[in-house]
Parts: sequence; structure tokens; C-alpha cells
Amino acid sequence: MTLWFVFALMTVAAIFAVLLPLGRSGRAQNQGSEVAVYKDQLAEIERDLAAGLIAAPEAEAARVEISRRLLAAAGSEPASEPKSSLKWRRAAAVLALVALPLVAVGVYMPLGSPMLRDFPLAQRERGSGSGMAQSLENLVVQVEQHLEKNPTDGRGWNVLAPVLERLGRFDDAVRAYRNSLTYNGESAERRSDLGEAIAAAASGVVTAEAKAEFERAHALNGDDPKANYFLGLAAEQDGRKDDAANIWRALLAKAPADAPWRPLVQTSLARVGGGGATMPALSDETVAASKDMNEGDRNAMVRGMVERLATRLKQNGDDVEGWLRLVRAYLVMGDRDKAVGASSDARQAVANDAARLRQLNEGLKTLGVDG
Repeated sequence: MTLWFVFALMTVAAIFAVLLPLGRSGRAQNQGSEVAVYKDQLAEIERDLAAGLIAAPEAEAARVEISRRLLAAAGSEPASEPKSSLKWRRAAAVLALVALPLVAVGVYMPLGSPMLRDFPLAQRERGSGSGMAQSLENLVVQVEQHLEKNPTDGRGWNVLAPVLERLGRFDDAVRAYRNSLTYNGESAERRSDLGEAIAAAASGVVTAEAKAEFERAHALNGDDPKANYFLGLAAEQDGRKDDAANIWRALLAKAPADAPWRPLVQTSLARVGGGGATMPALSDETVAASKDMNEGDRNAMVRGMVERLATRLKQNGDDVEGWLRLVRAYLVMGDRDKAVGASSDARQAVANDAARLRQLNEGLKTLGVDG
């Protein structure tokens, strides 16, 4: 209530400051100003005469003329301002004093929020981020309401399913993906998406049900990257690390160089890099040649290749992919200290290239060496 009173007081003060002159007559003020000016001119003549700036005759003539004007200004009766003009000005001032607050209140009440409670800054900052999520959830509700009335709208289910999964509503996402399959038809991508949602609902475990969906997707498209990745993950979770490594290595061999999921597969391959799998940085030809070697010779060959790669990168440090392969190789061999050291060398080598440095940092973060 105090705040309202302060605002009202400020409004009245501002209105008075602007409109008060409307209620005054400016004639007397103008007359007083003329008398003061003539008196200052007389005083100035006396000063100039004392200083020798003007001659006595000139000073006397100026004094007589200014005195005449002073007497005329002081002795003349002020012309009375027309009463009608003053009346209208005062009426305008009163009208503005009353009408402006009423108009302001009339506009604010329907458009403003006078009953809204205090909203601290910290809550506003938190609310700005949650506002987008709230907006997305509102859109989801609208789509769900639409699908309740039109359950055979396959396009709607296809749009809704990934959004539900992103919001963490995995069971609802599974149902939406199933409906998308029902009303849009069979495809490897839809089967893979359904399997991923089932695995997400199981906290990342590739259950038998999820694995069945990935196998169906693989049967429809043997090169489907999501199906192959999760089939490798299922093998890893079953303890078959060699099978997982083989699946992922084959996936990488066919993957485009700029595939967005490539770092994820590389990291997973590094995670199961022991056993019968060689390091992921080796080419397929080298892998084939190393199959007939014993374990010691194979390890020696791998370390030799890693050392040659490290030497080459010291001479030409612009190869970001080479640095990432080197760090990954050290991780596969279980030498994390060398992996960390190589990551530091890599950052120094590309420090002057913002694009390469960003690519390197993203790759190192994917490998778990982002310190």
C-alpha cells in the first residue's frame, strides 16, 4: 500500500510541475524582468565610465535613455490578461490533474497485474530456463490432445515420440513409437528408435525386448548405425567384449568421417579394447595381418605404430584426428598418464587455431580426457 501511495504522490508532483505555469499570468513576471535589466544597464554604464571605457557625454546620453525606459517600464500599469484565456488555462490544468491519473489507472487495470506478488530476481532467472521447458510441455499436451481425437495420425506419433523421449517420458515414448510403426509402416529407423526408447526406460540396459527391436532393424537395414551400435552394446553387457568390438569396428569402417555418432562408437570401442581386439586406430589391413601373431608380437607392433604416430604429430601438430587417435590408443593400452600428456601436447599444438582447438576439446571430452 505504501508503494501505491508513493507512486500517486510522484504522479501528482509531476503533473503540478508541468501544469502549474498554466495557472499563472506571465505579464507581471515579464515586467519585473524588464526593470531588472534596465537597472543592470545603468550600473554597467557607471562601471564603464569609472574605468574610462566611455566618455562622459556618451555615458550621460545612455543614462538618460535607459532611465527613460526604466521609468516607462516601472510606471506603466500591467495590462490585465484576458480573463477568458486564464480561465481556460486553469480549466485545462484541473482537467489534466484529474484525467491523467484516471486514464493511467484505466489502462493499467485491464492490461497490468496489480495483484501479482513480488517476484525476486533469482526466481526470474530460474524461470527463464524453465519457461522454454514449460512451453515445450504445453506443445506436447496439445499434440497429445490432438492424437486422442485422431489416433491414426501417424505423422503426429512420429513427431511426438522423440520429444517424449527427450523429456524423459520413456514409457510414453515407447507407446508413441509403437503407434508410429503401426500407422506409418515398418522401417529400420523406427525399429531402432523403439529399441532405444525401451533401453532408455530400462536405465540404459539393452533388454531382450530392446535387442529384438534392434535385430529387426538390422534385418531391414544391415548398415543402420543405431541398430549396430546397440547390438554391440548388448554384446558388451552380456560380457562378449570381443563381439562388441568387432561390431563397432565394422560400424566405424563404413561410417562417414563426419558422422556425429562416430566419437561415441570410438569411445565404446576403446572401452572394450582388451581381449582379442586390437586398438581402434589400426586400419583393417593391419588388423587382418595381426591375427596370426602371438600376443607379444601383436602388442609390440601396436606400440611401434603408436610411437610412430606420436613422432609424426610432434613434427606436424595440426592433425586433430591424429591426436585423438593417439590419445585413444594410449587409453586402450591402459596408459592414462601418456593419454593426458598427449592431450596437453595436442592443445598446445593447435592453440592458435580456434576451430581445431574446439574440435580437439570436443573429442577429448568424448574420450573422457577433458581436464
